[in-house]
Amino acid sequence: MDLKNSTILITGGSSGIGLEMVKQLSEQDSKIIITGRNLDNLKETKKKFPEVHIFQSDVSKPQDIEELYKAVTTQFPELNIIINNAGLMRLIDVQDQTLDLENVNREIATNLSGTVQMTHRFLPHLLRKKSAAIVNVSSAIAFMPFTIAPIYSATKAGIHAYTQALRLQLEETNVKVLEIIPPGVNTNLQNGWVIQPKESQMMDVDKMVNIIIKGLSKDKTEIMPPLIRVIKLASRLIPGLLIRFGHGEFKNFKKINHNNQN
Repeated sequence: MDLKNSTILITGGSSGIGLEMVKQLSEQDSKIIITGRNLDNLKETKKKFPEVHIFQSDVSKPQDIEELYKAVTTQFPELNIIINNAGLMRLIDVQDQTLDLENVNREIATNLSGTVQMTHRFLPHLLRKKSAAIVNVSSAIAFMPFTIAPIYSATKAGIHAYTQALRLQLEETNVKVLEIIPPGVNTNLQNGWVIQPKESQMMDVDKMVNIIIKGLSKDKTEIMPPLIRVIKLASRLIPGLLIRFGHGEFKNFKKINHNNQN
């Protein structure tokens, strides 16, 4: 994929992996458009990277996507790549009845529905391009459900399955379908967690995005560090053991919540 001559839309581009992609794609001389819910964060990103174009938009809201589509395709008709990166991850106890239905659905609306809706809306535009791509961000958790984040786990497994199906449906078109599969990465995604992940088990965001840039350049179907290949294999050979491995974190989380309530 020729990143230098591409116009790329990144959802959730003002923080975490999205922000680091802005940095490294800027070094490739790509034209970059980013979206996010927080206007202050978008403006801050614009200060750091003046060539970036910003749009306040929430992928969980269909009307926002409609407005984004009209604005972006009008102002940037050359758009040829979308990276569905916006994501939300929360630690959740399914027995916690303080979460109402709208709240408990937030990760599905952002991570999974947002990806599906963005793809569906922008696909007709991408099909008209000589060379185009849809890039979806899933997670290692797609292969090893993390019991402390059950809804996030479900959304990432859903994105992986959706991306595989989408790739086959579009195999005879000019639109490539790629999947980014990161492990745990040190970003602001973990801000506010009562249990912080062990830094030794997390990957630096710049290293992960370096792998992403190389993978995009080579049109790799699945872009991931070597660790993910090990996890994928283990998920087939010892799935129960893999899930149990991380379940201790949920027990600690439940104990902390219980102590906080007493």
